Amino acid sequence: MNDRARTARQIIKARTRTNRAAAKIHRQGVGTLATHCIAAGLGPREARTVANSLRKNAAKAHVTGTPSISYTHGHARQCTRYTPREVAAIAVVYRPRRADYKRCAARLALAA
Repeated sequence: MNDRARTARQIIKARTRTNRAAAKIHRQGVGTLATHCIAAGLGPREARTVANSLRKNAAKAHVTGTPSISYTHGHARQCTRYTPREVAAIAVVYRPRRADYKRCAARLALAA
Protein backbone atom coordinates (compact mmCIF):
# COMPACT_ATOMS: atom_id res chain seq x y z
CA MET A 1 0.00 0.00 0.00
CA ASN A 2 1.43 3.34 -0.96
CA ASP A 3 1.22 6.61 0.98
CA ARG A 4 -1.66 8.02 -1.04
CA ALA A 5 -3.83 4.97 -0.49
CA ARG A 6 -3.02 4.91 3.23
CA THR A 7 -3.92 8.59 3.60
CA ALA A 8 -7.13 8.15 1.62
CA ARG A 9 -8.18 5.19 3.77
CA GLN A 10 -7.54 7.18 6.96
CA ILE A 11 -9.63 10.09 5.68
CA ILE A 12 -12.51 7.82 4.69
CA LYS A 13 -12.32 5.97 8.01
CA ALA A 14 -12.49 9.23 10.00
CA ARG A 15 -15.34 10.59 7.86
CA THR A 16 -17.30 7.35 8.22
CA ARG A 17 -16.86 7.35 12.00
CA THR A 18 -18.03 10.97 12.24
CA ASN A 19 -21.07 10.41 10.00
CA ARG A 20 -22.11 7.23 11.83
CA ALA A 21 -21.96 8.97 15.20
CA ALA A 22 -23.97 11.93 13.90
CA ALA A 23 -26.54 9.60 12.33
CA LYS A 24 -26.91 7.67 15.58
CA ILE A 25 -27.54 10.87 17.54
CA HIS A 26 -30.02 12.07 14.91
CA ARG A 27 -31.81 8.71 14.86
CA GLN A 28 -32.08 8.22 18.64
CA GLY A 29 -32.18 11.85 19.75
CA VAL A 30 -29.59 11.24 22.47
CA GLY A 31 -26.02 10.00 22.70
CA THR A 32 -23.17 9.64 25.13
CA LEU A 33 -20.75 12.53 25.44
CA ALA A 34 -18.09 10.55 23.58
CA THR A 35 -20.51 9.96 20.71
CA HIS A 36 -21.24 13.67 20.51
CA CYS A 37 -17.49 14.39 20.45
CA ILE A 38 -16.89 11.86 17.68
CA ALA A 39 -19.76 13.40 15.72
CA ALA A 40 -18.01 16.77 16.15
CA GLY A 41 -14.92 15.39 14.41
CA LEU A 42 -12.60 14.01 17.09
CA GLY A 43 -11.02 10.57 17.09
CA PRO A 44 -12.03 8.05 19.75
CA ARG A 45 -9.07 8.72 22.03
CA GLU A 46 -9.51 12.50 21.98
CA ALA A 47 -13.29 12.07 22.26
CA ARG A 48 -12.88 10.14 25.51
CA THR A 49 -10.65 12.88 26.90
CA VAL A 50 -13.07 15.67 26.01
CA ALA A 51 -16.04 13.59 27.20
CA ASN A 52 -14.46 13.22 30.65
CA SER A 53 -13.94 16.97 30.85
CA LEU A 54 -17.50 17.61 29.69
CA ARG A 55 -18.78 15.15 32.27
CA LYS A 56 -17.12 17.19 35.00
CA ASN A 57 -18.65 20.39 33.62
CA ALA A 58 -22.14 18.88 33.40
CA ALA A 59 -22.68 19.50 37.11
CA LYS A 60 -21.65 23.15 36.71
CA ALA A 61 -24.15 23.54 33.86
CA HIS A 62 -26.88 21.79 35.94
CA VAL A 63 -27.39 19.14 33.26
CA THR A 64 -28.20 15.58 34.33
CA GLY A 65 -28.86 13.63 31.13
CA THR A 66 -30.69 10.32 30.91
CA PRO A 67 -29.29 7.22 32.64
CA SER A 68 -28.95 4.34 30.21
CA ILE A 69 -27.05 1.13 29.46
CA SER A 70 -24.36 0.88 26.81
CA TYR A 71 -23.62 -2.48 25.20
CA THR A 72 -20.08 -2.84 23.90
CA HIS A 73 -18.44 -6.11 22.84
CA GLY A 74 -20.93 -8.18 24.80
CA HIS A 75 -20.63 -6.17 28.01
CA ALA A 76 -23.31 -3.94 29.49
CA ARG A 77 -22.27 -0.85 31.44
CA GLN A 78 -23.97 2.18 32.90
CA CYS A 79 -23.81 5.41 30.91
CA THR A 80 -25.56 8.74 30.64
CA ARG A 81 -26.97 9.97 27.35
CA TYR A 82 -27.47 13.62 26.48
CA THR A 83 -29.49 15.49 23.88
CA PRO A 84 -27.64 17.93 21.58
CA ARG A 85 -29.20 20.83 23.49
CA GLU A 86 -27.85 19.52 26.81
CA VAL A 87 -24.39 19.00 25.28
CA ALA A 88 -24.47 22.56 23.96
CA ALA A 89 -25.20 23.83 27.47
CA ILE A 90 -22.24 21.85 28.82
CA ALA A 91 -19.96 22.99 26.00
CA VAL A 92 -20.61 26.64 26.87
CA VAL A 93 -19.16 26.02 30.35
CA TYR A 94 -16.24 23.91 29.04
CA ARG A 95 -12.97 25.85 28.59
CA PRO A 96 -10.43 23.73 26.66
CA ARG A 97 -6.83 24.69 25.99
CA ARG A 98 -5.89 22.70 22.90
CA ALA A 99 -6.92 24.08 19.53
CA ASP A 100 -8.70 20.92 18.31
CA TYR A 101 -10.60 20.68 21.59
CA LYS A 102 -11.66 24.32 21.19
CA ARG A 103 -12.95 23.54 17.70
CA CYS A 104 -14.85 20.55 19.04
CA ALA A 105 -16.40 22.64 21.85
CA ALA A 106 -17.49 25.26 19.31
CA ARG A 107 -19.12 22.58 17.13
CA LEU A 108 -20.85 21.05 20.14
CA ALA A 109 -22.18 24.46 21.18
CA LEU A 110 -23.57 25.05 17.69
CA ALA A 111 -25.08 21.56 17.37
CA ALA A 112 -28.21 22.48 19.31
